[in-house]
Amino acid sequence: MNKIEIRTIDVVQYIKPLREGGSLPAIVKGDDDFLYVLKFRGAGQGKKALVAEFIGGELARAMGLKVPELVFMNLDDSFSKTEPDEEIQDLLKFSVGLNLGLHFLSGAITYDPLVSIADAMTASKVVLLDSIITNIDRTAKNTNLLNWNKELWLIDHGASLYFHHNWANWKTHLTKTFPAIKDHVLLERAENLTEAAKEIQRLIDENKITEIISNIPEDWLVEESNDLSPDEKRVAYVDFISAKLSMIDSLAKEAADAR
Repeated sequence: MNKIEIRTIDVVQYIKPLREGGSLPAIVKGDDDFLYVLKFRGAGQGKKALVAEFIGGELARAMGLKVPELVFMNLDDSFSKTEPDEEIQDLLKFSVGLNLGLHFLSGAITYDPLVSIADAMTASKVVLLDSIITNIDRTAKNTNLLNWNKELWLIDHGASLYFHHNWANWKTHLTKTFPAIKDHVLLERAENLTEAAKEIQRLIDENKITEIISNIPEDWLVEESNDLSPDEKRVAYVDFISAKLSMIDSLAKEAADAR
């Protein structure tokens, strides 16, 4: 099993905001000369969206799905001082420190359910991934999928794992299925749910989940609004994903019934 290695790089240039994203991500250049879509810690959902983005992306990768490389990106305070737009200026100011970048796929086109390609096994895996991470944000209205080099790529998992917005009752989510799967953009093409469930169980075990969670930066897990320590949150994320994996047959049946 491949070990996860997440690179940490510095932002050297703010290029332009992506205004179609609710949280105002931006295209930036890293000190490695590559372009990235930067998700900001100072945006609406804050660091929790970065945690969800990271966990969702690395779980997808572990399942053999295509996800742009995820990197940790240091943003210093110089960018906010030269930015004329006040909204972006504030965002940059509140995002000094470690943010999350996704490798920019130049020339990628947004997945269109009417014309784009997605094979049955890939579609089935994506549907099950989104059931596991409770991703409400992969619908026909907002696919969060790209076609690049004739392959399907997954982006934008920041709205998933919504249990972590209320730590007081997170354990009540451990045994729930995911009825919202009925609105999934790939559900119609997910014809191999049983086989996909078996393959996901083969590829992902508790060690892999723990490894992914252990890579989350410590300060993304610190918040003043609750008493859980970063270590306790890591345990909670591992328990949550493990619980969903243990009921993957129920999730597959729920998706199949919704089809």
